[in-house]
Amino acid sequence: MKRLAIVLTIGLGLSGGLAWAAGHQPAPAPNGIELPKGYKDWRVIASSHRTDNNTLRVILGNDRAIEAARAGRTNPWPDGAILAKLVWKDRNDENWDAATVPGRFVHAEFMFKDAKKYRETGGWGFARWLGAEQKPYGEDADFVQECFGCHTPVESRDYVFTTPIELP
Repeated sequence: MKRLAIVLTIGLGLSGGLAWAAGHQPAPAPNGIELPKGYKDWRVIASSHRTDNNTLRVILGNDRAIEAARAGRTNPWPDGAILAKLVWKDRNDENWDAATVPGRFVHAEFMFKDAKKYRETGGWGFARWLGAEQKPYGEDADFVQECFGCHTPVESRDYVFTTPIELP
């Protein structure tokens, strides 16, 4: 009976923890931007592989971004478009040496298009959450200058590195 009680206690504790994790909303970024709810269900705009830091990236978009990408209206992207970049360290698949697959989750970063609200940063709001625990990136709201500085080389592409994939 004591063993059953221990098993039930552990089981209930785990299920409670999973329920908390599933419903957990990470803290907002230091600039006040909140992690978009439902972003894990957004559709793919593109993918990329960075060899300088050995990461794989999947770029997702909200409905507004997907509509713009499919119609080729991305320069500029429309207000309301949100781009998500999910980043994993790359690793070789243990069952297929030639395959590079996602390893440890690194971070989720977002760009929010609002030409008026984010006029100082090219019309984009930036936010990033680190690791599986989704800890907000940056000490204070000035972290966006780091993001914007990185994106200035692609000013002529509305500050976006991503080239949407072509679909048949």
